Amino acid sequence: MSDTAQAGPSVEAVEDMLRDELAHGDVMIATARPILRHLLANDDHALFSDEVIARVRGMMVNVARQLLFALAQHAELEDPARFADAREDAIALALLEDGDFLGHAHALTIEAQIAQRLQHRSGIDAVLSPLLQEQAASSDPAMAAAAMQVLSAQARFMQAQRRMELPLAELPADLLERALALLADHNEDMAVAAQSAVAALNAGYKAEDRRVARTLALVSAMQHRAKRALEVDHAGVALFVSALGMASNQDRDTVILSLGENQCARLALSLRAAGLGQKAVEDQFLYLHPDIELPDGFDRVRVDRAATMLAAARLHEDA
Repeated sequence: MSDTAQAGPSVEAVEDMLRDELAHGDVMIATARPILRHLLANDDHALFSDEVIARVRGMMVNVARQLLFALAQHAELEDPARFADAREDAIALALLEDGDFLGHAHALTIEAQIAQRLQHRSGIDAVLSPLLQEQAASSDPAMAAAAMQVLSAQARFMQAQRRMELPLAELPADLLERALALLADHNEDMAVAAQSAVAALNAGYKAEDRRVARTLALVSAMQHRAKRALEVDHAGVALFVSALGMASNQDRDTVILSLGENQCARLALSLRAAGLGQKAVEDQFLYLHPDIELPDGFDRVRVDRAATMLAAARLHEDA
């Protein structure tokens, strides 16, 4: 998308170019998980940075240790740390073999990296964005409380990323279910204690308390003002990707990956599908991809056409 198109291309030509770039980018997303899984297993970091590899692996080990410490507690073991040390590798390896688990951890890593990059490059605070600050000072007590909850959750997220941690309470429900199944499967010699630990972890889990759920709830509560969340410099990365996912009908993790390199077509179409005009899309690219220019004729791509192209790409992925 960095190359200047010929003067006055037809909207069909622009859509064809975007469709081709979208397909190319989606192939890269689709192949990222198996490649990342291979690299994690073989310590070959040619295609992913050492930081991404280390953080994804660290998060999987952290999940395994949380599970094992819960089991040790219900088994009333005297040395939970020693118990976890002996069994964490098997569970962590199983987590690394799960493409959805791997993809989620990868997306969280990218989200934190982009938030830190924008903080260093553009002064956009990775925790307290201007939009979040505004909502926290709202005269509406419910809105102010919701914003403060997001603020606390975002601060914990950035801290967890620095520590290469992925709290069980922050997992999507389907991934928590898989993690708990792995705990039981890998500890059949402690079936009673494992069953008790699984029940306790399930009972303590509240999907609505997850950071992602809180960001989505805050954006929804903003109603007609939610469009401000589509300005990454104003909203910050966490609220921006939640709002963009809602507005373009895409999974939040997919939106996060669209912020990366070689995904500019998906990002541009997502912003257009969310209702942003040419100038607003260009403004977001200035922060996220300052070296990339939108193709001539992009302003002719209608909102409904952008949404259709994204939906068609999802159908192709599911086929």
